[in-house]
Amino acid sequence: MPKKLIFIDCDSTLSSIEGIDELARFRGEDTFRECENMTNRAMDGHIAIEDVYGARLDLIKPTAGECEKMGQLYIDTVEPTAVECLAKLREDGWEPIIVSGGLTQAIAPFAKFLGIDKVRAVDLIFDADGNYAGFDGNCPTSRMGGKMKVIDADRAEYAESVAVMVGDGSSDLETQPFVDLFIGYGGYLERTKVKAEAKQFVYKLSEIPALLP
Repeated sequence: MPKKLIFIDCDSTLSSIEGIDELARFRGEDTFRECENMTNRAMDGHIAIEDVYGARLDLIKPTAGECEKMGQLYIDTVEPTAVECLAKLREDGWEPIIVSGGLTQAIAPFAKFLGIDKVRAVDLIFDADGNYAGFDGNCPTSRMGGKMKVIDADRAEYAESVAVMVGDGSSDLETQPFVDLFIGYGGYLERTKVKAEAKQFVYKLSEIPALLP
């Protein structure tokens, strides 16, 4: 029997927030607006993620402590039907995996809360005092096309697999040709391109189990 894998985006999907933008909010409203604009341009497909990834982090320079705060903020802003959805997915034999261009250290506590063991995100580098010292550019999801590489790598562990991707942004949509089903999510942000091109589109995560092959 094929392994059933469901890859789910984190920001604006499993949670209502965009983590990188919320980290920018720690630096003041002007920094938040600048970062939010870059994020939206990338998620709407106007510019490549890699064109803004390092720039946003250099602007914010998030600390280890702030990433811990973000982990709790993700939990506080969890999508209202996420826990219900994940329980049903597991009951039906699906393994959920978070695949995100977000930050591993911020998402990890949220994944633990959701009972998700695997997180494919971007690792930050901190110095001995917990100050920002860069990010691991080898993490695939820091670039366009990265989510496809993550999905391919996870599927390669099994002789047979069925893969589904769920997300709100252009970096999620680009996985559609490489998975058995792509489901666009618009519960927080209805992105025109994603809604127009996704084979399926939902506004609540609880709608997903009924759509799966």
